[in-house]
Amino acid sequence: MKKKKKLTLLQKRSLKGYLFILPWLIGFAFFYIRSLVMTVQFSFSKLDVLPGAGGYTLKNVGFDNFIYAFRVHGSFKQTLTSSVGNMLIDVPLIIFFSLFMAMMLNKKFKGRGIVRAIFFLPVILNSEALKAAISLGETMMNGGVATQAAEVGEASGTVLAFDIDYLINMFINFGLPVKIISYITTAVQRINDIISASGVQIIIFIAALQSITPSMYEVAKIEGATAYETFWKVTFPMVMPHIITNVVYTIVDNFAGSKVVDLAYTTAFGEFNYGLSAVFSLASTLVTLLILALIVRLIQKRTFYYN
Repeated sequence: MKKKKKLTLLQKRSLKGYLFILPWLIGFAFFYIRSLVMTVQFSFSKLDVLPGAGGYTLKNVGFDNFIYAFRVHGSFKQTLTSSVGNMLIDVPLIIFFSLFMAMMLNKKFKGRGIVRAIFFLPVILNSEALKAAISLGETMMNGGVATQAAEVGEASGTVLAFDIDYLINMFINFGLPVKIISYITTAVQRINDIISASGVQIIIFIAALQSITPSMYEVAKIEGATAYETFWKVTFPMVMPHIITNVVYTIVDNFAGSKVVDLAYTTAFGEFNYGLSAVFSLASTLVTLLILALIVRLIQKRTFYYN
């Protein structure tokens, strides 16, 4: 009688991983793949909705929808380019901000649970409600505090407004490259979006930091490593696998809320041009996958996996 071949440790871990993502695989196979096939089919067709009983008819138009999207449509290419540009700005900032805040929130202090909940609130709250609250807050500030500040400024004969151009010119005079200055100013303008989009990433990084063996920090301390050296030699390498996870999540989440998605939705349900909308969706999906493949491949080469 032959003995049953035992699974190796690596095979057992792989099996656990597949079991963990099994619900997602089932949903992907039964729902997403069918939708993806239909989207590809719609992109090469002209869809007409049948009145009365419902249903639709498809007429094959070849690459007409693709040609119209990239050569004729007035805003698609610009919208796609701006979405990719915003993603390239937001993703690095969200990752670094999330890691920084996770390191702060991982320390022991009074009210830590409340502070963690505050950073996760944008994920829990409805986005439209959050936008409405922010808009109301801006209105109150413009009508209240801002008006009072202007009155005080007029009364005292001084200008309270801060000239950001002075700071920019100062950094240029210091020899800081214009591209870096432009990146920083753009990032500051989008700071609210960056904070709002960092809730899930902070939670993942906190879990990563808590999984690091304390003995590693003890060894680093015994060896006389500074806090800077400890971060780059211990903390950062140990959270690298989770950086990949957060990068993937951030890119997908960024494109899911981008203007390209809004344009595709408006084209389909506002203009009832489902074929053109399918082209917009496919193009944004392919761009997202390409960016994901390049970034993940770049990061994975420098990732350390601790077993």
